[in-house]
This record gives sequence, structure tokens and C-alpha cells, in this order.
Amino acid sequence: MTGSIDRAALQAAILASPSYRLAQNDSDLMAEDDMRPLRLQLELLKPERALTQHGIRSTVVVFGSARMAPLDTRPATTPETARKQRQARYLDEARRFAALVSQRFQQEGRRDFVVVTGGGPGIMEAANRGAWEVGARSVGLNITLPHEQTPNPFITPDLAFRFHYFALRKMHFAMRAKGMVCFPGGFGTFDELFEILTLVQTGKMAPIPIVLVGASFWRKAINFDFLIEEGMIAAADAALFTLVDTAEEAVAALQDFYHGRPPD
Repeated sequence: MTGSIDRAALQAAILASPSYRLAQNDSDLMAEDDMRPLRLQLELLKPERALTQHGIRSTVVVFGSARMAPLDTRPATTPETARKQRQARYLDEARRFAALVSQRFQQEGRRDFVVVTGGGPGIMEAANRGAWEVGARSVGLNITLPHEQTPNPFITPDLAFRFHYFALRKMHFAMRAKGMVCFPGGFGTFDELFEILTLVQTGKMAPIPIVLVGASFWRKAINFDFLIEEGMIAAADAALFTLVDTAEEAVAALQDFYHGRPPD
């Protein structure tokens, strides 16, 4: 070849090429289909490292609807506002439950029964707020959704995580869980509840107290007696969960299960 060579331009083209990126900094590479196993592993390891660093030994998972709004003090002029006012009490119970359990089991540096939620609004925010108000840590496991869900502001900042994969998020809900308290909710809440019930029923997970807050809601939403009558579940399976109505009853169910002591 003749003429001058523009070394800088040639080198710039190399430096700008995606192939020259460090593999760990190559977002296009990480998005490839065959990188899914690595992405799954990262979503497993990142939260696990943070929870270990914070010394969190056990958790209590709080599930419930993201759609519940704080109590509107205006008169209930429509069935919808009446329903929202009726449901608002669950926000109060979730907030009080998280405060009670955090005060009891996060004293003197202990990290037991740390409240974990899905990190969003509604019941999740109420529970994270209850822990925050008593100066305790709490965890939020948020997830990317078509309509982006932002984390509520009461999660401990170093313990707020975002997931792409539901499966890994659900794994983290279960890994340290020594209790689950489930408030009324929709598809997501039912999915999470039955995931844990199935793991315990099949022996894939050690038994934990599973507490359903709002006895009338749960009896109407799920006809457990009918499932037993039809032979779809055993009568003994009804003992896998406890129905309660208040934060105090939920805390008592956890205490009874563990005989008043934090889990080992």
C-alpha cells in the first residue's frame, strides 16, 4: 500500500468495536440468549452477597396486593370507595406487623425475621414502612415489569434489589424465609402463596409458619374445605397455614410455631 496510514483512525475503529469491550462490560453480549445461565447466576449471587454482608440470618416474607391505597377519609359514596376503605385496614395491619416483628427480632444487632417484600406499593410499602419506622432493616425484591414498578422509599437502600427473572426472585423469597405472612392480593400474591405451600407440602422446603391475614377474604377466595372434600388436598394440608385477622395474631402465630424463640 502507498500513501500515509491514518493509524489513529484505524485504532479508533478497533476501540469502538463491540468485540473489544471487556466481556463483563458488554451489555449486548450479556443480552444474548446463550448468556441466560450466566444472568440467572448473577441474579442469584448479587442479592445473596449483600444479605450475607448485612448478617441477615432469617427473614419473614410479607406478600399482598400492590393495588391497595391508603385510607380515604372522605365518605364512601360509591361501592368502589367503600371497598377501598374496607381494604385499607390491611395496610395498617401490615405496617403494624412489620414494626412488631422487627422490634422483637432485630434487637442488639440480631438480624432475624427481617421483613422481605416485593418492594412495590400497597401492602409491600406498608410492611417496609413498618420496619423503617422502628429503625429496622427490611428487604425489597423488585422486578422489571411492562409498566415499570419503582421501589417504595422505605426499603433499606443496600437491600433493595431488582430482578428480571421471577424464578430467581421467588428463590430469594424462600432461601432465608422462616415465616410467611400473606395479605389479600391478586394473581401475584396467589402465585407466591401456592409456591411456598407446594414447597412445604412436598418436603422441598422445611416447614415454616404460613399466616394468612384476613380470614373472611381467604375463606371466600379459596374454598379449602371444597378442595379437601374433592380429595385434591389432604385434610392435614389445612394445618400448613393459619388464618388470622390482626398483626398481633400474626406475630403470635410465628411465636407459637417457634415456641417464642427466633429460628436457628
